[in-house]
Amino acid sequence: MKPITPCLWFDNQVEEAVTFYVALFPNSKVGEMFRYGDHGPGPAGQVVTAQFELNGTRFTALNGGPMFQFAEAVSFVIQCADQAEIDRYWTALSEGGAESQCGWLKDRFGLSWQVLPENMSDLIGGPDPAKAGRAVQAMLKMRKIDIAALEAARAG
Repeated sequence: MKPITPCLWFDNQVEEAVTFYVALFPNSKVGEMFRYGDHGPGPAGQVVTAQFELNGTRFTALNGGPMFQFAEAVSFVIQCADQAEIDRYWTALSEGGAESQCGWLKDRFGLSWQVLPENMSDLIGGPDPAKAGRAVQAMLKMRKIDIAALEAARAG
């Protein structure tokens, strides 16, 4: 069986989105881009679909028109090694988009992301319910995740 490939439906921003994402994530590349010809239905030269990889994961993007929008029911999780990596992705992805809480944001294309430390489950979980509860309460007040603040909340 071939790998499952997510297909992202955009209005008409595929080329801009793919270029942005590939520049942002390591180990990423643009694959084939298929463009409309002279007989439409879109403008000649506009991308219809694009194949691309983000950090080794394959995606397809489609310029399908405005009838469908992204929703928070589907998001992509970025597991970051440290605060600097969280800050980098948060800044780039939230520019022109919308910040939410608990590490969630929408980028300028409307796609939802979770920018989290790779040890998030350790920070807000574990066998001690008091430590976990303090960390969760701290997280609920955050937009961008602050690892040091979560660690301090866990410690009490």
